[in-house]
Amino acid sequence: MADESTLGLSSLAGIPIIVFLFITWYRRDPLLDAIPTVGFSDPILSYLSAFRYLFGGLPILKEGYEKNKPGIFKIATFRRWMVLPTGAKLIEDIKKAPDDVLSFQAPIRESIQTDYTLNLLNMEDSYHASVIRSRLTRNIATTFDQVRDELAAALGDCIPTAGEEWVKVPILPTAQRIICRTSSRVFVGAPLCRDRDYETLVLNSAVNVMKSATIIAMFPRPLKSTAARVLCSIPSQVRRATELIGPLVEERLTKMEELGDAWNDAPNDMLMWLMSEAKGVEKSVEGLVRRMLIVNFASIHTTSFAFMQVLYRLLAHPEYIEPLRQEIEAAVAEEGWTKAGMDKMHKIDSFLRETQRLDNRGLVTMRRLALRPFTFSNGLTIPAGTLMAIPAGAIHTDGEIYPNPEEFDGFRFSKLREMEGDTMLNKHQAVSISPEQLTFGLGRHACPGRFFAVNEVKALLAHVIVTYDVKFEEGKGAPREIRIGSTRYPRSTNVLFRKRQK
Repeated sequence: MADESTLGLSSLAGIPIIVFLFITWYRRDPLLDAIPTVGFSDPILSYLSAFRYLFGGLPILKEGYEKNKPGIFKIATFRRWMVLPTGAKLIEDIKKAPDDVLSFQAPIRESIQTDYTLNLLNMEDSYHASVIRSRLTRNIATTFDQVRDELAAALGDCIPTAGEEWVKVPILPTAQRIICRTSSRVFVGAPLCRDRDYETLVLNSAVNVMKSATIIAMFPRPLKSTAARVLCSIPSQVRRATELIGPLVEERLTKMEELGDAWNDAPNDMLMWLMSEAKGVEKSVEGLVRRMLIVNFASIHTTSFAFMQVLYRLLAHPEYIEPLRQEIEAAVAEEGWTKAGMDKMHKIDSFLRETQRLDNRGLVTMRRLALRPFTFSNGLTIPAGTLMAIPAGAIHTDGEIYPNPEEFDGFRFSKLREMEGDTMLNKHQAVSISPEQLTFGLGRHACPGRFFAVNEVKALLAHVIVTYDVKFEEGKGAPREIRIGSTRYPRSTNVLFRKRQK
């Protein structure tokens, strides 16, 4: 009996050794060992570095960047090492790598659990991205009247100002409602864009996806589908979306079948563009409903946060309000509230880009998962299974790229445009991408909706500046953001609005 007890205790004592050996094997790789580490390189102690990164990501990224640019460094996360290339040549290596070597989709599938949350009928078909990149971008000028009309109506409904009285507005939920209605005007048209049930569905869907992803990630693969059905709200969300969008889809599918190319007054909106491009199972009510949910997921909340951050910067620097008003009024007097008018608002564009530079929510961008060993142009090879990303937050505050990098200069980029004599399309616009400006990524996987989103934020900001007086509550400012790992989470606060007193 004593021998059996001794054997059992010995077995239990061996478990920590087995765990240690497994972690050592899992966290060790000769190829990764050759890459400089910020924090501990030891497989066990690296978890302490991962914990530090969870609550202090930006200083760690800056330390690695400053010590290793234009080279490569790595940091520990709880799941794996993350390798971070720096410098234009290495970033270009990632940009040019084929998807079957460095996968763009794999990190997204892992973080958002897309197979179970977004759950498209054909997960391999990302035709919505090309629709956004081409049809939505080409129609920005055509649909601007609708954007302007809905934006003004939504502001009036959400911020009911009158006379000289200040109105207290919770800025994030208000911005989300305004952006939701304005985007939905172009996505599904009126009157559905003003339906409060539809608005609630759209705003809740992104939150539900992220909550569900967190839950599903806790389960092993064989149980993920069951967890998604039983513990998450995604199935009920799809059913509700089908109730709200389904009749519109069915009506349009019928007209497409009956009239074909003779349907001359077909709606010019996102839903119609998706319907014209969808193939196979995707060209069904369920397929199109699910596709609309993913389009909303990718656009509404990110744009709302972007507007909130640029408004915070404006209220923290009220000296910019008057010159911005003058520019807006001059552009509108010449071109009206049009896309052409927006293009002439260089200072507004610069103010937004400077906010992106300093306040971008993602401290790293261009995440890729190596599906095969990958060799950079400098000869360094990383093994399959390695997560890579670019330390955008550190690059955006590099003094060799941006003079006085920690200082907010709202007209930094409009001054550069004037100096270089280029007043239209160039590298200093808010939508532009480069190895020095990575807010929207780079290359073929750069954010396809950035042109629409930037235009929408600029239009909203311009309208607010010329229509309202805006300020923080007395003695208050922008609340301190929350940082978790490589992500910033700006927090909402109350902002005071009143009709502009001229």
